[in-house]
Amino acid sequence: MPSFFPSRTLALYMGKMFVIRSFAVLALLLLILQMLDLLSESDKILGVKGNGQHEILTYVGLRLPQLAQRFLPFCVLLGTLITLVTLNQNSEVVSMKAAGLSAHQVLAPLIVASLAIAVLSFTFNERIVTRSSATLDRWQAVNYGKLPSGDEAQSNVWVRAGDDLVHADTVSGHGNATVLTGIEIFTRKGGELAEILRAPHGTAAPGGGWAITGASIFDVGPGTIRQMGAITVGKNIRSDQFTLSNVDGAGLSLLQLNTAIDELEAAGRPVAALQSILWHKISGPLSTVLMPLLGAVAAFGLARSGALFVRAVIGMGLGFAYFVADNFGLAMGNLGAYPPLLAAWGPFFLFLLIGEAVLIRTEE
Repeated sequence: MPSFFPSRTLALYMGKMFVIRSFAVLALLLLILQMLDLLSESDKILGVKGNGQHEILTYVGLRLPQLAQRFLPFCVLLGTLITLVTLNQNSEVVSMKAAGLSAHQVLAPLIVASLAIAVLSFTFNERIVTRSSATLDRWQAVNYGKLPSGDEAQSNVWVRAGDDLVHADTVSGHGNATVLTGIEIFTRKGGELAEILRAPHGTAAPGGGWAITGASIFDVGPGTIRQMGAITVGKNIRSDQFTLSNVDGAGLSLLQLNTAIDELEAAGRPVAALQSILWHKISGPLSTVLMPLLGAVAAFGLARSGALFVRAVIGMGLGFAYFVADNFGLAMGNLGAYPPLLAAWGPFFLFLLIGEAVLIRTEE
């Protein structure tokens, strides 16, 4: 360790410069992106009767964590380039090289700082981003109307039971504790709609099926409505058909998503796409560690050679190439074309090798 960080003062100086610039870029970028995002969403929010400034601020509070999660690695890349270009212009990198530091030793403070940012990013994603994503998805599902209560509630859930379709405005709970509200059951006979059952509330019945209250049935043929009161329906509809019908990996923490994957596997459903998202919850934050390596090309070479700007562009190009490859790999994983591990970790290790190769070539 002492040989890896020959100077504690130098390491703190570079690490502090890198962190401040990265988060300064993040703050500026979030301000711009949030303003642009509000331009497209504010009319939808304010178009709902009763919505006002409080709902606008609520949207901002839910949307900002998502933007921070998505653009943090990009801001770390820009922070790396700004830091290294500044050091190069001031001939500080030349001084470090003259003192006997290797390229890896020059970058070591930035890599350690980026690793700390990765840990912070993972914690932030698990504790804040997942909750805000789940809440925002539920709010958007009701078109920015009244926000459904309950941290685990799902909105606008559709389930197919044979030829029939079942719709619930909200679904909360798991297993025998599953609760449905705003229930609609569309019964079809011979391929045609025969009747529509509506009920405000329903729970899992002890003997199977669903105990609903305040039920009414609209007969499509004669056009009449029958009041049914409290009845039990859907003997062949399981609770997991509602709770597992729309598993959103972005709205679940690592442990919650792993539990959902186990439940889906037990139900015999495909889980490859969710497994890709599960692994990406780890590889995504770790991508910040790659940014100093990919942007390192801007640190080496004489500033007066006139190629500093070109080197900075090359570093930015490598960073953007990683983001493209990462999104492509995740998309292929969601489609099932790539195995989950390859989809999540393939771009990371590919650009780790590319960054090392460029760094070694630059040092030579």
